Amino acid sequence: MTALLQIGDRAINVDEILPLLKQYGMLPQLLREIVIDDATASISLAEEEVQEAYKQFYQQQQLGDEQQLQAWLKSRGLEREQLDYLVTRTLKLEKFKQDTWGSKVESYFLQRKEKLDKVIYSLIRVNDIAVAQELYFRVQEDEQPFAELAREYSKGPEAQTGGLIGPVELGVPHPVLAKMLLKSQPGQALPPTRLGDWILIVRLEQFLPAQLDAATHKRLLNEQFETWLSGEISSVINNSQLSADKGDSKTD
Repeated sequence: MTALLQIGDRAINVDEILPLLKQYGMLPQLLREIVIDDATASISLAEEEVQEAYKQFYQQQQLGDEQQLQAWLKSRGLEREQLDYLVTRTLKLEKFKQDTWGSKVESYFLQRKEKLDKVIYSLIRVNDIAVAQELYFRVQEDEQPFAELAREYSKGPEAQTGGLIGPVELGVPHPVLAKMLLKSQPGQALPPTRLGDWILIVRLEQFLPAQLDAATHKRLLNEQFETWLSGEISSVINNSQLSADKGDSKTD
């Protein structure tokens, strides 16, 4: 069989490609690209959209003339005829996302909002409940600034910032801590709470509600797309495995 690739002394033929993709963990990536191609096959672009896509492509790749383009294609083993596919693929994908999930972003945002809201909070974590209670008392009585106590007593990296953390989305901290912050009022220090191996003293500094701006819209659109895509890839892999199993049972 004629070798498809020659790498050093090793000749790789067509029959080896799929096993190698599995071996190197690259099969899901290949399937990802194939599923995307299938999904965007019917997406059409206006001429001005194609021209703008080419303009951005040349700028991104820093290509100034045909000679540079040919060198770019050659370095990637591509033909000139494949360029249109490469240049327009991203734009078609973005249109597919918008056509499929654009109208659902607002409702999805409302589902996700609680975890997208951001907080700035102060934290002290210690191992000893007696120490935690003493520190909480000092905070409550304004005997010593929270930041000063955090630098002196806190056992985590927050000690370097005077206990100050954030802004972070409420989906980032431990769920128990997130619930504590969600129910807090700014400036309110919560009583010592055990969480795992630590005893925490937490004070909400600022609550920053999420907004459905352009950046968040794009992020949520991509989240829905990635969820769909993961399901499609899993389905292809599972169905392929089932087919292989049935084939083996027939052979047996």
